[in-house]
Amino acid sequence: MGETALWLQRAVSPTKKAMTQKQKTLVGGVSILGIAGIICKVVGVLYRIPLAHLIGPDGMGVYHKVYPAYNLLLTISSAGLPVAISRMVAHYVTREDPRNARRIFSMAMRMLLALGLLTMLLMLLFSGRLAAWQGTQETKAGYMAIAPSLFFVCVMSAFRGFLQGQRNMVPTAVSQLIEQIGRVFIALPFAYWGMRRGGVALGAAGALAGGTIAEGAALLYMLLQHRKADQALDFVPQREDGETLAGRVIARRLVYISIPITLGACIVPLAGFIDSIMLTQLMEGAGMAAEDALVRYGSYAGPVLTLINVPTALAMAMSTNLVPDIAAGLARGEKEYVAKEAGVGLRMAAVIGFPCSIGMSLLAQPILYLCYRGCYTGPQLDVAAELLTISSLTIVLFTMVQATSGILQGAGKQRIPMYTLVLGVALKIALNYTLVRIPGVDIHGAPWASLLCYTASMIPNLYYVSKYTGYRFNVLDVVVKPFFCAAVMGGAVYGIWTLGFGYPGHLNGFRLTAGILLCVAVGALIYGFLALKTKAIDKNDLPAKIRRFIK
Repeated sequence: MGETALWLQRAVSPTKKAMTQKQKTLVGGVSILGIAGIICKVVGVLYRIPLAHLIGPDGMGVYHKVYPAYNLLLTISSAGLPVAISRMVAHYVTREDPRNARRIFSMAMRMLLALGLLTMLLMLLFSGRLAAWQGTQETKAGYMAIAPSLFFVCVMSAFRGFLQGQRNMVPTAVSQLIEQIGRVFIALPFAYWGMRRGGVALGAAGALAGGTIAEGAALLYMLLQHRKADQALDFVPQREDGETLAGRVIARRLVYISIPITLGACIVPLAGFIDSIMLTQLMEGAGMAAEDALVRYGSYAGPVLTLINVPTALAMAMSTNLVPDIAAGLARGEKEYVAKEAGVGLRMAAVIGFPCSIGMSLLAQPILYLCYRGCYTGPQLDVAAELLTISSLTIVLFTMVQATSGILQGAGKQRIPMYTLVLGVALKIALNYTLVRIPGVDIHGAPWASLLCYTASMIPNLYYVSKYTGYRFNVLDVVVKPFFCAAVMGGAVYGIWTLGFGYPGHLNGFRLTAGILLCVAVGALIYGFLALKTKAIDKNDLPAKIRRFIK
């Protein structure tokens, strides 16, 4: 293992010391993948609105019960290997060794083909058992409909890793858009057909089958892009003194890189899967009717979690950019640079997280009425709004956890965020079990448990970031300034909505939309102005184009 660790240390060394200003700034580093991620999240939210109209609250409950187990298996099979492929391919392409880059892709493809086939078969064979564990037999057809998607995504992740290793992020972004847009044009007709033929169970299964077909279309696109990328390697000169890597060496290195990443990435999907089993059963155990428990779970796992996942796309993109940034600084031995970039990462996490948390919490009810009125009843939307009001507060915690995880992974301490998330999820499960069983609390206990989960993960992460990067935590810059700006923004938003609009159930679609857009626009202007004035956002961290625009 010592040889592999030495190779990894060399692999993260920068090939070029000169970086453009865009590469130097984390804001500029929110690349095409981050933009595509936000678009995909928004399309995902919009897609679920007509889907909820088609299959109803019960159908949405079934639909969202399938995804936790699917996400867990998908993470196990394809979370770590694409990152490993990307790192290794980039290393050998940079060293003018396209032969080994191709061998890495070939070995990784065989591994992912096997993992994809295995996970697909497991979901097909155990679909009935999974449905029984969750206490919702209607999910069996959904599991069978989505199972082939596991195979498609695993194979596609090999292509994505290979292309990202050549610094080509556009095909990955386009394939993500194909997946989401395909769901709109394929899954919705399938959901309609399923509802006509077999009710809620087939309606949800039809939507999931449409998603599987969309994944297949994205895979075909990536196959075409891989051929172009492979041909491009013909123009990379081959070093004559390059040693051809043996297959077992490649496999060992891929596993060494991917296992900690995979284990860490599995923790949150595992918590979601446990939620899908625990929450409805705990509510039923407390005396709630099974149908009501399913609808409440569907409201939480559907509209609520879908909406709070939109701004987290920025956190994911920022974390992705922090990893190589910190690793390159450490490889150059620039301790001051590493500490500075760690501070910038944490400040940007707070600058993104605080306004998103406060803004979405205050506008929870109007946003839900705008998106889901007609899909859910007024009382159901009011319950979902109460859940979203609390769940929105996890956004700032999640962005901080992602930032600290990216910093620690870049510093070669990827096991630490894995352990802290294990601690957080364990506490979440314990609090779920305690709160959700209480009549009158029921599903409302779930967002409080999530708050505890991310808080418990964030605090030790911050300690280890300071320990391993030399960054001294600055409460004023990371907490006080962005929170003050967001609080003032929140006061203005609350005043505008309360005085000008009131209860959203009494508003027509035009006034509801206009009110939300007005609040968002005013809130963004106030927050941006205050953030620049208080220096919560440092102009030097911004890309040159934005600095010129501000001037």
